Amino acid sequence: MLKKLFRAILTVSTFAVIVSADFARVEAGAGVWNQEPKQTTILGTSTGDKENDMYVWAYIKHPTPVIPNLRVEYSTATEAITAGSSKEFTQIDVIPYYNLLDNTAWITLDLGLDIRSISLDDEALGKTDDLVLPLGYLRTRVQLPLTGLGAEADVKYISYSDNTLYDARIKLDYTFDITPVVQPGIEIGYRVQKIETDELLGTTYNLEFSGIYAGAMLRF
Repeated sequence: MLKKLFRAILTVSTFAVIVSADFARVEAGAGVWNQEPKQTTILGTSTGDKENDMYVWAYIKHPTPVIPNLRVEYSTATEAITAGSSKEFTQIDVIPYYNLLDNTAWITLDLGLDIRSISLDDEALGKTDDLVLPLGYLRTRVQLPLTGLGAEADVKYISYSDNTLYDARIKLDYTFDITPVVQPGIEIGYRVQKIETDELLGTTYNLEFSGIYAGAMLRF
């Protein structure tokens, strides 16, 4: 886990350095999500042991108003209620978005479309499957003036037929003003994710993952 996390931080940091010269703002981060999985079936709800899953994110903001900004995320969510029945959801989010407010009175408001790719590895069935879905995306942020402290929340959501997916997060972060070019920071928050779908492996999945996450980030 630590080696994967280090490689992820190094990758997004290198990417951010390369593109920062041509864009107004670049941020990237990575960390660990300590989540508790819950599975709902006709027999009731079962809770599994807490799992440590990794996440990586990066976003690019540019000065051209017509073209959307871009945020990219990678995360995993693992569920193992019983031995030999683990399910791992690997998720990649590509999010083009617009700034409705851009640090206006210290408030940021983003609205966009999340194109989410879900790759499922079901140990019990011994099979894998993929699913791509569009989700609505909303993010808000408040930056406390004259400090490095900020609060942020975002939500992604779609519901159709018997399928519902949502992913909601709230966090606090602190940026250290060490150099004028690269500013490191830390973040801690809480994340809740729901995956209820019958479009993977011809099986109905009704899972919820929730827990605290923490990581490091860089701002350029």
